[in-house]
Amino acid sequence: MIKIKDVKKSFGDNHVLNGFSMELRLGENLVIMGKSGSGKSVMIKCLVGLMQPDEGSIEIMSKKIMELDQKELNNLRAEIGFLFQGSALYDSMTVRENLEFPLRKNKLDPVEVGKLVFQALQSVGLTEAIDLMPNELSGGMKRRVALARAIILHPKIIIYDEPTTGLDPITAKEIIELMRNIQKKYGASSLIITHDVDCARVIANRMILLIDGINYAEGTFEEISTSKDKNIQAFFK
Repeated sequence: MIKIKDVKKSFGDNHVLNGFSMELRLGENLVIMGKSGSGKSVMIKCLVGLMQPDEGSIEIMSKKIMELDQKELNNLRAEIGFLFQGSALYDSMTVRENLEFPLRKNKLDPVEVGKLVFQALQSVGLTEAIDLMPNELSGGMKRRVALARAIILHPKIIIYDEPTTGLDPITAKEIIELMRNIQKKYGASSLIITHDVDCARVIANRMILLIDGINYAEGTFEEISTSKDKNIQAFFK
């Protein structure tokens, strides 16, 4: 579904990505963990075409990102759901309007739009909040709405950027369980960027550790968490 090969990205003398490579397979939950400043956000921006890598190649569903024009890139992005860090809801819009926003380009019948909005909110257990404003929602509810927005077009790929950041432990567990249910329901391939070890333990089919700008370690949670490598152990202390 996604193939990143030997991607490099520098900002002056700051070499953020130093030949990072990874693959996201069909229907899996792949977790990428890295410390703050390790290049996770830069990698995501390169992945979705918001930033150009200095070297390397990126393919999403066999399409080479750097060779797409803006229209082709926008069409591809429509097949990717994105859960932003901090939810990133529009404060001036109701929950309904936030979910309708990504549907505007599709010129759908109003009845179909209403159906998609209800189904998405139903998937995250939040249909009763449809006419509330973001400032009326708790942090966990905002994350659920953001998740509903990410899945409303039934994307083939979902990218989660720090999905449990800022949430209390109980709410974080609820969001992780929702992510698991969404994978089962929609069969989407999910890329999860996190530093939350508990999230990785529960959700990951496979993990990658991003250290020094490269794919430093890869495997199941059990394989990586039991490694004797000191750089890897630092994530699990």
